[in-house]
Amino acid sequence: QATCRFRHFGLYSPERSIAMSAVLEPREMPMPPGPINGPAAWYGSEMSTETNWLRPFSDAELTELDSAMRSIQAKGLEVININRANFPLPRLEPVLDEVRRELLEGRGFVLLRGIPVDQYTTEEAAMVYYGLGAHLGHSVPQNAKGHVLGHVKDLGYDHEDTNVRIYQTTVRQNFHTDGCDFVALLCLKPAKSGGLSSIVSSTTIFNEMLKRNPDLAAELFRPLAVDRRGEVPEGYKGYFDMPPLNWHEGKLSGYYVRRYIQSAERFDSVPKLSAQTLEAFDLFDALANDAKLRLDMEFRPGDIQVLHNHQILHDRTAYEDWPEPERKRHLLRLWLSPEGARPLPDYFAARYASLVPGDPGRGGIRTPGQVLNAPLEAV
Repeated sequence: QATCRFRHFGLYSPERSIAMSAVLEPREMPMPPGPINGPAAWYGSEMSTETNWLRPFSDAELTELDSAMRSIQAKGLEVININRANFPLPRLEPVLDEVRRELLEGRGFVLLRGIPVDQYTTEEAAMVYYGLGAHLGHSVPQNAKGHVLGHVKDLGYDHEDTNVRIYQTTVRQNFHTDGCDFVALLCLKPAKSGGLSSIVSSTTIFNEMLKRNPDLAAELFRPLAVDRRGEVPEGYKGYFDMPPLNWHEGKLSGYYVRRYIQSAERFDSVPKLSAQTLEAFDLFDALANDAKLRLDMEFRPGDIQVLHNHQILHDRTAYEDWPEPERKRHLLRLWLSPEGARPLPDYFAARYASLVPGDPGRGGIRTPGQVLNAPLEAV
């Protein structure tokens, strides 16, 4: 039976939250003055010919990770107890500092390759992964249960249920962002077939929309209701208002989950989406799925994909799983709040709790009575 240690978290103290009680008047966000240039504006067709986003671990680095994990074991600590201080990585630390810089200021994604997960138990792999993640940022809860170590695995749920998260099923996810600064995935076991990971730059999508139809691009800077799917912070309603695109302090930050925007219409106080908004969504989705824009990658066991949510959308194709329980597709997930994170507009306060860059309370799912924990099984 998997065990973990629980950690309490002061979710709603005034010191931890900037605007938990603030009520924002709906307003359009400003648009960028023109196309956005720089490394964030990449095209998948070009990126697929490059390899600088793929970074294998060296033998010496893997030895360092293993030694740090064995030290945690020797101290009798569990995954939830791991932090940057008790998981020292002197050789890897400058590498991970550069990874963080690339995520925040560069293309916004990286694939780290080579964790020998076939040699580890699930707990050992989780320790290595969580320790490495601690050098990229603070882990934040991914659901109402307070999981700071997530499991992306089919649990046989109905994807049409408005309280079910799509990662708990085998169906396609569609391009979206998560409610955190960084999202990281470690592949323990791939699917029998399918389950391809696809990513796309929200900056590139905006540039293409601006070129093709500026009026539809402008629609995405209007605040829209987003369904919380039953994971509701204390004192809040079952949805929050957020523009899919936000231009703030010279940065374009995306928050787009079309499935949750449309399911928010189940609330009586939420107006129906206009034909213009739906047309904008259709163009946005078409561009995200365009083979010229998106980048597809197949996870190998031991791969760690890290994305900057504010500039990268991700998707997963539907998949067929193995019939044997021990072979089923299984990824471990971290949501991270990194030091040096970008400033975010006030709209993010209702979703992110804190807007302070690097705050352990920035991002994630916050619900009453929540206790952080790191389960070793998908529950």
